[in-house]
Amino acid sequence: MKLYGIKNCDKVKRARAWLDAHGHAIPFHDFKKDGLDKPLLERWLKLVDWQALLNKQGTTWKKLSEDEKSAVTDAPAAILLMLEKPSVIKRPALEFDDRLILGFDEVTYSECLDK
Repeated sequence: MKLYGIKNCDKVKRARAWLDAHGHAIPFHDFKKDGLDKPLLERWLKLVDWQALLNKQGTTWKKLSEDEKSAVTDAPAAILLMLEKPSVIKRPALEFDDRLILGFDEVTYSECLDK
């Protein structure tokens, strides 16, 4: 089990605080500090659709040119963008038991982890 994201992201901070408060000592991987690689993204795209993994609501996506946005039409193009700009990945990403939970929702975390 591992939590992925960016340390200063508000949702990542809330997820980490919730995990700590509920006694889950889960390793954290910071995309900016620890990097990101293609095999990880390919593994995730076996668990979720590439469009779910791509955060089109965030400022990184919104700052892309229309040409850059329109070039992302499939999983390989999304992977290239995510490797170049990891901030465009929806976060946090909690990977465990062949599952990937994107974003933070207390109810979802509780249902999955507090069994």
